[in-house]
Amino acid sequence: MTVTLHFHGASGTVTGSCYRIVHPKGQFLVDCGMFQGNKTVRDLNYKPFPFDPKAIDFLLLTHAHIDHAGLLPRLTHMGYRKPIWATEPTNGLLEYLLPDAAGIQESEADRETRKRSRRAEEPFQPLYVMEDANEALKLTKGVKYEEWITPGPGVRARYWNAGHILGSASIEVEVTDSDGKAIRILFSGDLGPDVKVFWEAPDAPSGYDYILSESTYGGREREDYTLKQRQEALKTEINTALARGGNLVIPTFAVERSQELLHDIGYLIKTGEISPSLVFLDSPLASKVTGVYRKYASMFDDVELSADELFNDSRFRIVESVDESKAINSIRGGAIIMSASGMADAGRIKHHLRNNLPRANATVLFVGYQAPGTLGQIIQSGAKEVRIHSELVPVRAQVRSLGNYSAHADHSELVAWVTKRLPAHGAIFLTHGEDEERTALRAALMHDDGLAGDQVLMPLLDDAFELRAEGIAGVARPCERRVALSQVTADWHNAYASFIIDLSHQLQSAPNDAQRIAVMDALKATLSNTGPVTPPLPMKTHAGNAPVLHGEPSGE
Repeated sequence: MTVTLHFHGASGTVTGSCYRIVHPKGQFLVDCGMFQGNKTVRDLNYKPFPFDPKAIDFLLLTHAHIDHAGLLPRLTHMGYRKPIWATEPTNGLLEYLLPDAAGIQESEADRETRKRSRRAEEPFQPLYVMEDANEALKLTKGVKYEEWITPGPGVRARYWNAGHILGSASIEVEVTDSDGKAIRILFSGDLGPDVKVFWEAPDAPSGYDYILSESTYGGREREDYTLKQRQEALKTEINTALARGGNLVIPTFAVERSQELLHDIGYLIKTGEISPSLVFLDSPLASKVTGVYRKYASMFDDVELSADELFNDSRFRIVESVDESKAINSIRGGAIIMSASGMADAGRIKHHLRNNLPRANATVLFVGYQAPGTLGQIIQSGAKEVRIHSELVPVRAQVRSLGNYSAHADHSELVAWVTKRLPAHGAIFLTHGEDEERTALRAALMHDDGLAGDQVLMPLLDDAFELRAEGIAGVARPCERRVALSQVTADWHNAYASFIIDLSHQLQSAPNDAQRIAVMDALKATLSNTGPVTPPLPMKTHAGNAPVLHGEPSGE
């Protein structure tokens, strides 16, 4: 029996990380993350797992981010009761992240149920509930970096610093096949950049049979910078924004991004280089996560302010209650407002955006990756209006981006990381990236490292590969994928929202009611005469590589 590697997420998209390895003595998972992005992608979270959760022997977790760990409660909801192996700091973060995610699921389900009740429809069931999150936490087991563990028969694993967030790891796995040979696989997890406040550069040994590398920033470079240069860039953005007279709103992730921003803002205030009237961290989760960072502060590599110094300035406000959060809306200028989520697709940040986007003197600063279809990506792409809480909101605020706070390695850093891990005797799989980014990284690896096309593969969702130490023995394509691949980066829901906005503008700009009725009559006539819908473009299979969608690639 060969060892089979299944790609159940983060394949052709950035989120939903989940890999399943089936071997002669059982099967296990690496990560079980939530899908984020447009509605079609998010709907994958509600579809049945393409495997039986009760049949999984154990799970190896790279880190605590929701797109890698967010479906752990869903897994327990479906009956999984086996160990979840992760570093101790990762388990510390999960204690807050998973209950928070469950609370969001329950809250969103309640809101949807109220909407359905007005239409006499059945209640909406949450993806999972608090009990499921607590059950998942009971299953966690701690591991140390660079020490071998034997999580199950025929398998051993070792965790290496990935330099991404607190506790993040690349996972080295040895799986014994039916011939008694150990197949060596390295899962990169998410890789951090070379320069960060808290962590050393990512590390792992070299020489594997297979390497799975993330590719989020494939083909994209950040400017080389030191920590001082990053702080200088942030200082410029803050002072420019506050000089315009409005607030500065920063959508940020509760883990790592918030702590790095707090560190740099606190340092700039302490040195007198910025002087905001108030600095809000409107995220109870981020506040709790900061407590975990305090606990593991001895692991930090390079900080200018201690964890205890971060909140010493009287202008810092950690916002816990909903009423405190709502009170921020009365502040018209001079404040820095940081709130989750980082892609602006959930949480309190949507309220702050709805309040500040219409103000011409306000500024919105994006400091991380924005997945296609998220509210953050739509704002960042230059939309003049967006829908927030079912309302049209004009975008008059200045929209800015600062890439130096990304927790991901850029193109050159990804190439360097993979190069240092070579040789890969079987193949390199590029995951956790969209097709444009994966294609750019693949081309660079082929050019810089002299790898052949069939050595660098771009798996698609639900693909499976039969692995041998000497190379891939076979490729299994699913009979039916869980989602049409053409809908992953640009689905019909976003197209519909854009269409409704355009139609509204057309009607409002018409000179009179007669013209408005004429526009609607013309549209109705067009719809009634529409012929068959054109099918999506087919997949084009490239020789020696997994199929990639043949069409226009997506961008950040």
